[in-house]
Amino acid sequence: MIPALRDWLQHRLTPARHRPPDRFDRRLIAPMVLGTVLNPVNSSMIAVALVPIGRALGASPAETAWLVSGLYLATAVGQPVIGRLVDLYGPRRLYLFGTALVGVAGLLGALSPNLGALVAARVLLGFGTSAAYPAAMHLTRSEAERTGQSSPAGVLTALAVSAQTVAVVGPTLGGLLIGVGGWRTIFLVNVPLSLACLVLGALRLPKTTRKQRGPAAARSARPGATGPTADGATADEAKAAGPAAEPATPSPASPSSPSATPGVDLPGMLLFAALLVSLMLFLMRPRADDWYLPVLALIAGAAFARRELRVPGPFIDLRVLGGNAPMLATFLRQFLSYTTAYAFLYGFTQWMEEGRGLHAASAGLVLLPLSLSGLVVSGITGRREAVRAKLVVGSLVQIAGCTALLTMNSTSAIWLLAGVGALMGVPQGLNGLANQTALYRQAEPARMGSAAGLLRTFTYLGAMAASAADAAFFTHGADTGGLHRLALFMLAGAVLLLAVTLIDRSLRDPAPRKA
Repeated sequence: MIPALRDWLQHRLTPARHRPPDRFDRRLIAPMVLGTVLNPVNSSMIAVALVPIGRALGASPAETAWLVSGLYLATAVGQPVIGRLVDLYGPRRLYLFGTALVGVAGLLGALSPNLGALVAARVLLGFGTSAAYPAAMHLTRSEAERTGQSSPAGVLTALAVSAQTVAVVGPTLGGLLIGVGGWRTIFLVNVPLSLACLVLGALRLPKTTRKQRGPAAARSARPGATGPTADGATADEAKAAGPAAEPATPSPASPSSPSATPGVDLPGMLLFAALLVSLMLFLMRPRADDWYLPVLALIAGAAFARRELRVPGPFIDLRVLGGNAPMLATFLRQFLSYTTAYAFLYGFTQWMEEGRGLHAASAGLVLLPLSLSGLVVSGITGRREAVRAKLVVGSLVQIAGCTALLTMNSTSAIWLLAGVGALMGVPQGLNGLANQTALYRQAEPARMGSAAGLLRTFTYLGAMAASAADAAFFTHGADTGGLHRLALFMLAGAVLLLAVTLIDRSLRDPAPRKA
């Protein structure tokens, strides 16, 4: 009985020695999806915990807001940085390290004695949750190349829909956990989630081998060579592993220096972090007194560009990035899409509570069609790429929704508010998935992880810009006049999104870039 159970578990939980040669290895989907949702579940659960945390620790709303901002800052920096490490060392190691970090951060958060320690735990949580999405995109591209399938639309849809679903249920889950065991449980829940990711990742993710250089490479390349690989396995062991091992990670050396040995561009990463943190801190609360933050961002940006153009193995290859106009356009579309989306989510919610006079619980129910329509649209359209069509429709619906906001007033019917929410949910189900698919087609295979991380970074930059816009237009409270000014700002962004989409000819036939 015991051996039979052991054999059944091994068959179900471990990757096959010879993966299906012509289709995506479905055993990878569970760790990919579970790891990817760690970020949105922690981003959304905290919304219902800010008040009880403030009461328990004696912190003001301005102070507890750092629990949100800390994770955003860490994730915006961590996604491309860890994504680059995924490109260099393979997804398995970084996935396991990141998900382990999530468990440690969750335990530290649950035991935190004060707000400072809690913010530090959230920052650590942000870095930990930054690994799974770049790793998942890297694995998706590797599997597509292995199987010869150019369009893993179902897998990309699963990643997008799972993140959207978790973001929707996150506040509800957080409320249930707080009701059962207090606010510390929203941190403690990361421990079992981390353990599940570690088990699934260790059993199912393929081990990575890297191309060797120099004399060792020459020896291992000769017939019969038995020298160790980069993971410590011999060539015979690597051969015996067969297709269960992940394809070798391409060299990230600059095209101008093909013989250069790749490594971690730590100074470039630190300059990038300084640039991004300075910019995001200013966007979170733009004030004249903080004039030094954009100045720091400019200095760090100039130093970053200077370094990345000179080193042989840059963190972000600006020459390649500058020559990839379609991917730059995708980053811009992501920023515009989420600036409008988050401005609506933040601003419309505040206006319903202050300008329309709804209770917070009622405002939450009115926003439910927003989430539902986004999930339905993603599920229906997910298996069809149609990147350009999705972006055109998404931007047109955003324009219609922003126009509808201009008709809102303090006596608008509840059904009308819910209808506008449902309308604005449609582009949420189209734009994010379309941009993710476009990036998959446009990014270099050797830099898929860092490109996916940058896409997430532009998402958070949009969120920060939206927060700044809400603060700018609601200077005297979330009144109807402020909502209308915010709607005009959102309308301009939606029109610009449509224009950027229409002029991008690469979206007509987005063939994937070759390795």
